[in-house]
Amino acid sequence: MKALIRADADAVLFSLKCFVAAMLAYYIALRIGLNRPFWAVVTSYIIGQPLAGAVLSKAVFRLIGTVLGATAAVVLVPAFVNEPAVLTLALSLWLGLCIYLAQLDRTPRAYIFLLAGYTASIIGIPSVEAPGAIFDTAILRVQEITIGILSASLIHGAVFPRTVTTVLLRRIDAILADAGRWSIDSLAGAREARLDIERRKLAVDVAELHQLSVHLPFDTERILPRVRTVRALQDALSMLLPLASTIEDRLAELENCPGGVPDPVAALVARVRVWIEAGAARPDRETTAEPLIAEARALEPLAQQAPETGLVWRDMLLLNLLSRLEELVATIRDAHLLRDQIRSPSIRSISPRVPELLRSTSRRPLHLDRALALRSAMGTIATIALGCTFWIATAWKDGGGAVLIAGIACALFSGFDNPRAAIGKMQLGSTIGLVASILYAYTVLPRVTDFVTLAAVLAPMLLIMGVLMGKPQTMAVGTGILIGFPQTVGLYATYEAAFGPQFNGAIAQFIGIGFAMSTVGLFLAVGAEDRFARLAKAGWRDVARRARGRAPDGARWMALMLDRVGLMLPAMGKGIDPGKPLLDALLDMRIGFVAGELDLLKRGATEEERALIAETLGGVGTYFGHLRPSKSTPPPLEVLADIDRAAAVFARDEVPARRRDGLILLTSLRRNLFPAALPYGAAA
Repeated sequence: MKALIRADADAVLFSLKCFVAAMLAYYIALRIGLNRPFWAVVTSYIIGQPLAGAVLSKAVFRLIGTVLGATAAVVLVPAFVNEPAVLTLALSLWLGLCIYLAQLDRTPRAYIFLLAGYTASIIGIPSVEAPGAIFDTAILRVQEITIGILSASLIHGAVFPRTVTTVLLRRIDAILADAGRWSIDSLAGAREARLDIERRKLAVDVAELHQLSVHLPFDTERILPRVRTVRALQDALSMLLPLASTIEDRLAELENCPGGVPDPVAALVARVRVWIEAGAARPDRETTAEPLIAEARALEPLAQQAPETGLVWRDMLLLNLLSRLEELVATIRDAHLLRDQIRSPSIRSISPRVPELLRSTSRRPLHLDRALALRSAMGTIATIALGCTFWIATAWKDGGGAVLIAGIACALFSGFDNPRAAIGKMQLGSTIGLVASILYAYTVLPRVTDFVTLAAVLAPMLLIMGVLMGKPQTMAVGTGILIGFPQTVGLYATYEAAFGPQFNGAIAQFIGIGFAMSTVGLFLAVGAEDRFARLAKAGWRDVARRARGRAPDGARWMALMLDRVGLMLPAMGKGIDPGKPLLDALLDMRIGFVAGELDLLKRGATEEERALIAETLGGVGTYFGHLRPSKSTPPPLEVLADIDRAAAVFARDEVPARRRDGLILLTSLRRNLFPAALPYGAAA
């Protein structure tokens, strides 16, 4: 309930600031004599964001996109104005290209491409009838949009600003608290569905940190965290998920072995739980973590054991458990160190460990579905091309407005899971806006004689619209009102009572959005099951590549797979049960990581070990390379035999470190690929 009240209060504050910014933009546009000041009003709402830094970054991205779009319109319209079909194709291809690039970016910077795409249509399509004025039109649109950008940036950045840094720090604290809680539960051996759901949400949390970090350079906070430190924290958090689930699995498997978990190991696990709960966040975490890591290393079986000693499955599990326990302690320690570094007012490192973590940080990869992006682009191109064909063939005077709105709808919502539903909500909002605009234009505005009165009578409608735009669940409806109300109501330099053109424009807008709904149903709609299948296939392809030594390093691999898990999660709130695909994705993430580490180990191994690792990884790569979502295929038993042969060879290795690393990785691969297999050596 408190969260709901807070969300409503935030939406109201957001709406108030948007309204003030819109009226400021409208006043300035009127004062300098711009003929279509409603674009300044619309822009001030479009770039509005609850966070000050996000507003400033979006303002910069919108300005760049607007200039690019205006440039494209100035180039295309005069060149092809005498060939309407060619001009239509050129504008649709430009918008399609921009949507394709926007969907491949997957960060707030994608806004540059979206704006570049539909700004060219906003300027270009209405200029078809007056191509000689295209340059003046482009300059005016850029001026109007710039006024809206500057007004919104000033108000959102100066009036009760919510900084990105404040939200980022709050989210980091919450994420670390959640991760600590389910890590403790995993060490306690809890195998609950609740834990699976909580751990999966880490993928969304890490993605949220990534999106927030993009806005950091534009934030209004006096002391800004370094983006690179946030990236390093994301890398550390990405490792927590597989580590906790691996430890949980090894503890459960050891309970089924004769002798169970040795008392010294159980005591160490209990102390690690206490440390995570009470010591990981303390300033002396580094000092208290070292004894736990050292004790886990000292308890490792086989590390100091002679190669002639028989290899026992329980010892392999213990070795794997203790090594992952060391990594868990180190990762949680590093995450809290990075958290404190982000909070530090100084750029100096708070620990010698921090520079080491920052050096290993690289650009975070995101999942890119080029085929789906191309499909969105082609669907948008088809929408614009078909709409323009109808416009040209029928010589419908307001047809250009319908095509323009259809293109904007495709640009805004083509990347959604269900774009048709989102555009349907936009249609609802647009209808509300159009009806309200007609009522305002002929019952209210004729009685307005000054700017203050105009702002007062517009306030109810614009404030309601702002509240709707401030909530994710009603954002599409608010956007529809924004498209339907300010332009149609007559927010021009002077009031004009022209019912015919206004009504025709409203009809064109309604038809344009309806046409977009129809075309996205044909070209852009992608079901949740299909998205799951595409994400799963991408993961399998990368597991196969990593097994063959052709995938990113471990940290980048984990980040990429975790991003895919995050893309699967939204379906949970729509009544779709993604349990198996998500569980498979987490398992694939662990298998791919281990396969890559084995490939690295191969470089320093003996000739016999290299041959067996190559054979094992070849089988893993072939298996994942041939997996299909429509058919459940278990791993071939030949791969299990290859793993066991490699384990037997590594157990005889005279080099303790290489023996240890090989057995840890092979045990992990065996448990992840063949969790129901008999213990190593049991069949013999």
